[in-house]
Amino acid sequence: MTLAIDPSALIARYVAGPDRTLVNDTMAHDPTWCASELARTEVMLALHRLAGSEILANDLQAAARADFDAFVFVPVDERCIARATELGATYGLRTVDAVHLAAADRLPRPVRYLTLDRHQIPAAASLGLDPVAPLAREGR
Repeated sequence: MTLAIDPSALIARYVAGPDRTLVNDTMAHDPTWCASELARTEVMLALHRLAGSEILANDLQAAARADFDAFVFVPVDERCIARATELGATYGLRTVDAVHLAAADRLPRPVRYLTLDRHQIPAAASLGLDPVAPLAREGR
């Protein structure tokens, strides 16, 4: 099976938090990791912001870069952007979320979609993706 990973989940892989185990376990049990090409930039910038120091940022980003070697990245091209526009309008998604879902929608099924953003779950399910997400918590 293929695992499409949203940046919200991938960031949790590197930063301590309540969802880290879910993310790591899901990734450990699914050898084919995919993400939109935009995910690489989004993850690297988020890790830089969250780190608090240049040394920690470098360590977190090095860990992410090592994982990126194992990813298949879906291009964010004209086709992806057009589909993202449709998804964003239909499901009221933020632009970046629509792009990540549009990229995942291009993958051959079956696809599991790992996200920590509950707003993406209905769209993912309607696209025939199998959402993997933590139990709903307040504030998500």
